Amino acid sequence: MNPLAIGAFSLAAAVALGAFGAHGLKNHLDAYLMGIWEKAVFYHFVHSFGLLAAGLAIRTGCLEPLAGTRVSWLLLAGIILFSGSLYALALTRVTVLGAITPLGGLSFIAAWVWMGAGFLRQIP
Repeated sequence: MNPLAIGAFSLAAAVALGAFGAHGLKNHLDAYLMGIWEKAVFYHFVHSFGLLAAGLAIRTGCLEPLAGTRVSWLLLAGIILFSGSLYALALTRVTVLGAITPLGGLSFIAAWVWMGAGFLRQIP
């Protein structure tokens, strides 16, 4: 896995999805569903930057490669599960998709805890 490249491409997707929501969906979604879309975009952005941070931490030696790879996979899984389920929910109005969202949140939490623990292990 190359978290720097994946993070950069994920950021590009977040910009595109944000723009799509702002311009393409504004007349198709009510305020509640637009709020869901915007929350998906926000978490997509934040955790894409997390992928960049993990990649940079690996390259600078602040995070062991194995730990950084695991963090990166958890962040990517979180983006797909959390943001992806919210995007799908907003577009389809299928509320059962909201049951997937917490799994993405758990992936995000696990990634940040793993990253923090990895940074602690690197302290001389």
